[in-house]
Amino acid sequence: MYLPEKFCKEMQRMLGEEYEDYLASMQAGRKYGLRVNTAKISVEDFLKISPFELTPIPYISNGFFYDEKEQPSKHPYYFAGLYYLQDPSAMTPASRLPIEEGDVVLDLCAAPGGKATELAAKLHGTGLLIANDISSKRAKALLKNMELFGVENSFIVTEYPAKLAGYFNGFFDKILIDAPCSGEGMFRKEPSMVKAWEQNGPEFYSKLQKEILEQALPMLKEGGMLLYSTCTFSPLEDEGSVEYLLSLDPSLHLVEMEGYSGFVKGQPEWVDSSNRSLEKCIRMFPHKLDGEGHFLALLQKGEAVSKKISGFAEKRKGLKGEEKKLFEDFSENMNRIFDETRLESKNGMVYYMPRELPEMKGIRFLRSGLFMGEMKKKRFEPSQSLAMALKKEDYKKRIHFDATGDEVFRYLKGETIPLKPELIVDEGTKSGGWYLVCVENFPLGWGKVAGLTLKNKYHQGWRLL
Repeated sequence: MYLPEKFCKEMQRMLGEEYEDYLASMQAGRKYGLRVNTAKISVEDFLKISPFELTPIPYISNGFFYDEKEQPSKHPYYFAGLYYLQDPSAMTPASRLPIEEGDVVLDLCAAPGGKATELAAKLHGTGLLIANDISSKRAKALLKNMELFGVENSFIVTEYPAKLAGYFNGFFDKILIDAPCSGEGMFRKEPSMVKAWEQNGPEFYSKLQKEILEQALPMLKEGGMLLYSTCTFSPLEDEGSVEYLLSLDPSLHLVEMEGYSGFVKGQPEWVDSSNRSLEKCIRMFPHKLDGEGHFLALLQKGEAVSKKISGFAEKRKGLKGEEKKLFEDFSENMNRIFDETRLESKNGMVYYMPRELPEMKGIRFLRSGLFMGEMKKKRFEPSQSLAMALKKEDYKKRIHFDATGDEVFRYLKGETIPLKPELIVDEGTKSGGWYLVCVENFPLGWGKVAGLTLKNKYHQGWRLL
């Protein structure tokens, strides 16, 4: 494949005798990765039902290689949010940021959601995840992936970091910055990146990264941790940006991360630095492991402090009047109880708001909390995102399809389906009405049953083509 001469000379300088091994790796086929959504299913249980031939990714506990001939994006389990398809090395940043339940987390450059969905899974529905991308178009893909994963404690934002810094000073326990970069590590996976590199190379992105880091750092709490990552080899954007970040606050220090035999330590000499702590960074080269190029650095601000348990940042008014009654009527078939003080109606659209989310007037966002559904004339209509946030035992009226049966694929295509009685589980107070449609034991969406006919309510924009 074509590689720019300037890029090749820099790689030769960096790699020395290993340069030829790197060039050979660029001619080899790329690897394909699948990451299990541990918020919905354990790795052990997923392997029991997986229809794919999977090989563990040795540096990712819930990651697996799969053969490119497989089509996991077409399988019903994908539509149930049981896994995310992601480059193996791109799984590493979220895996090395030590998320704890109850954390308030920021993914600053989050679209399309590969890292944000993993951060959310590690929170297990606790705390708050703010996932941001300055591109509203890309943020729409982020929103869909967060909904697919059943995330309910998130705030999906589309703002510049400088704007966010004005709202969230010292707010976050953990911040992940997968920064815009020259993309040298993706040349094999996406050859179009080479042309983009020739237009805007490391010098352009290094300046942008420094601006982002300057704006992000004040949002980190004392004792908080920040993970900086790129998908480039450029020392200017990697060790150079980390050294600049360290210069912004004397309390910042690099933290060791879980290693792997294929990882390469940071190289301070590549940016003419005497700071040996830069060796705690991780570099990933395609000739050293099965994956594309990546760089990671984990930093902590000061020393760890005891976490204060946050209460509500703002009391919600809950639902009132007819809206309250209509939601309660729907909830008769729910086995899960939603906290009334976290419910909020905005022009008939009902949301379940995260506890730690303060007033956010003036911020551009796509979604705050979990979109529960919409008030229609004399009824509450549940949303696709609510279905994805539920477990099958949370709802009394269900349809259970087999993962390999014809019915589940017809459902995903939006068709009306005749039902066999054994597919229906009805523990509700009344027959008919809304049913939670599941593949095996995992929710896919909603439908309405009349007699033995399922009227399809699967989200139009998500349907299998």
